[in-house]
Amino acid sequence: MRSALLNRTTTTTAAVICAAALLAACGSGGVEDSLHSDTTVVTSPDGSNSNADAGTPSSNPPSSAQPTQPAADIPGPYGQDANQYRLTFSEEFNNGFNRSVWNDTIWYEQSNPTINYAVEDGKLKIWPQRDASGRFFNRTIDTDGKYYQTYGYFEIDAKLPKGKGTWPAFWLFNHIGSRRPEIDVMEAYPGGAAPWGFTDSEGIRRPQAYAPTVWKGDVEGQMMGSRQYDTGMDLSETFNKYAVKWEPNKQTFYFNGREILTVNVTMGDPMYLMLDLWFGSASGTPDHMTPQGKNNSFEIKYVRAWQFR
Repeated sequence: MRSALLNRTTTTTAAVICAAALLAACGSGGVEDSLHSDTTVVTSPDGSNSNADAGTPSSNPPSSAQPTQPAADIPGPYGQDANQYRLTFSEEFNNGFNRSVWNDTIWYEQSNPTINYAVEDGKLKIWPQRDASGRFFNRTIDTDGKYYQTYGYFEIDAKLPKGKGTWPAFWLFNHIGSRRPEIDVMEAYPGGAAPWGFTDSEGIRRPQAYAPTVWKGDVEGQMMGSRQYDTGMDLSETFNKYAVKWEPNKQTFYFNGREILTVNVTMGDPMYLMLDLWFGSASGTPDHMTPQGKNNSFEIKYVRAWQFR
């Protein structure tokens, strides 16, 4: 996601660091609000979960309604020892879109009035949609200015959209002056060359690989580690768990509990959560074959975060 945020209008492609260099790319509307929310936000002892102006974390915890699912009923990180973690954030998407925790537009863009997201059926859904001008537009859902955390375990359970040009992602980020620390937990490019995606019998591109990436954020283009991970499956057909364990000097990425990448980088800034459906980069330009509408959503069952005990 790096250059999209540095340049505000363009995206670039970065080299992937695996056993050999592989191609990888780095990187608003309305919704019916509910009067209730199932978002649990717990303030960390160090005060890193906070209300703040964009990019300027403070020590005041964000307000949140009581969850419909008690924290005690939420399991620990998938595949990890639950006794090593303490739940600090839980969004189960059971009771509408909680605007006290989530924004629906990234800080440098104006909101697009075309509706292309909703919370229903226990999921956040973001789908490809042309706006009034006929173009596909980016949608970003984030906690900028509302929730931050430094270190811990971050996990989503999600099903990805299909179609050329679609570019779903889950990442941790902050904009602090000119600095842009960033941990991309998942970025997928269905329209990219194999193994990024494949073409089904109807001529629709489907996602198969994704990339976790770490950006130090002190220098433009300072990518510290990445991997193009070929899952060998259609990521638009099933829900899968995408996660990162963020330690002071190391970031370990997981796919359904399986370790797929470790990057040894010191990252100490508080970051907020981002879920988005953008278009372009390695996925190409969407076209008439790119399915629009709710039936082709980036669907997220939950977003959870834990601190280390």
